[in-house]
Amino acid sequence: MSTASLRRDHELIEKVIKAMESTIQLLNDGKQIPESILLPVIDFSKNFTDVCHHSKEEKSLFPALEQAGLPTNMGPIAMMLIDHQRSREIGTEMEASAKEYLTSGDSTKLVSDMQQYVEHITEHLWKENNKLFMMAEARLQYVSEKVDNELTEIEKSKLDELGKTRAHYEQLAENLTKDVSEQGN
Repeated sequence: MSTASLRRDHELIEKVIKAMESTIQLLNDGKQIPESILLPVIDFSKNFTDVCHHSKEEKSLFPALEQAGLPTNMGPIAMMLIDHQRSREIGTEMEASAKEYLTSGDSTKLVSDMQQYVEHITEHLWKENNKLFMMAEARLQYVSEKVDNELTEIEKSKLDELGKTRAHYEQLAENLTKDVSEQGN
């Protein structure tokens, strides 16, 4: 089905969100979080979540839904586009506060930005998984192969532009989970 690729992305994003939640807790507990954890979180948020995943939705899923009768200027697609823009804004803030934290050691703004990102993305994924994707599966059943192929092509293209692979980001998520748990010990 045309949302399978996007749901796999969501599972990967949720894994990184869990690592971010643990990182927030560690920062709140006064632990120092190294660059080797923060920079991959930023890379994943900016490049995998935004550049790759959101591009797949914006360049394939949303246009297919528009052709199936859902308007893009209001309703669910418009809300998702607003959410995507907001996640970019929070991600940019989070990147700046991570750099500031790495130089100053003050985690106040970083914790706030990470918490905002976690809450925003968690809510956004829920809306997509439980509302938008159900609409898509119902409306796009006749073009699901075309949409599936587009999603695959967009992912490959965006990751090629970044010089990365899906396997890279899957490994990044695994490493973050492990590295963050080790920070807590």
